[in-house]
Amino acid sequence: MINKVEICGVNTSRLPVLTNKEKDELFIKIKEGDEDARTKFINGNLRLVLSVIQRFFGRGENADDLFQIGCIGLIKAIDNFDLSQNVQFSTYAVPMIIGEIRRYLRDNNAIRVSRSVRDLAYKAMQIKEKYNKEKGKEPTIEEIAKELGVEKEEIAFSFDAIQSPVSLQEPVYNDGSENIFIMDQVRDTKNSDENWADNMTISEALKKLNEKEKNIIMKRYFDGRTQMEVAEEIGISQAQVSRLEKNALENIKKYYK
Repeated sequence: MINKVEICGVNTSRLPVLTNKEKDELFIKIKEGDEDARTKFINGNLRLVLSVIQRFFGRGENADDLFQIGCIGLIKAIDNFDLSQNVQFSTYAVPMIIGEIRRYLRDNNAIRVSRSVRDLAYKAMQIKEKYNKEKGKEPTIEEIAKELGVEKEEIAFSFDAIQSPVSLQEPVYNDGSENIFIMDQVRDTKNSDENWADNMTISEALKKLNEKEKNIIMKRYFDGRTQMEVAEEIGISQAQVSRLEKNALENIKKYYK
């Protein structure tokens, strides 16, 4: 399926590629109601859809179906994109395309979720989105439950039921040089200082690190912070935290060899 050239009657080897300047110019026309510009913009971003659906290959899904669903996500992204936010369209569109495909896979999953549970989850998600727009923050489970007149446990269960499992090795960001994976954003609650002390004399190893590396290791493995949390606290990017953490761990491994 990866090597399939024609998808939904579209020759993927001949898909056009738009420059950022062309995208900006077309998008201005789209906002003015130019349908020709809209069609050209969609065609110029079909390679983006193709690149996204490749990560879902191997699940037994039809490439044509995935491509069509991905195109729906692309169109939704076009309809909701705000050029004034100074964000590249692809950065905004990829999560929406992925979300649309995941919804499709979830709804067509062999493990069926009851219609009532799924409907409750969708209603809760709508309230969540509305609340976020109106108040600028996420509502609590209790607030959603109160709005729908159900128990909070039902809301929590419905959210869990419609979630698709993902691999901890799934990349969530790439800065052009290395990927950041889901596992890098998961809070570590087991690697406390007591556990480390039981296994190694970490204080001596930390002396081999520079101050920034030591700070990152302490926050990640002693305080249980995610890479994103550490990045916000010390004022650098998550990609930089990822690189510094890996360098620090390599230095610690060398110390114990």
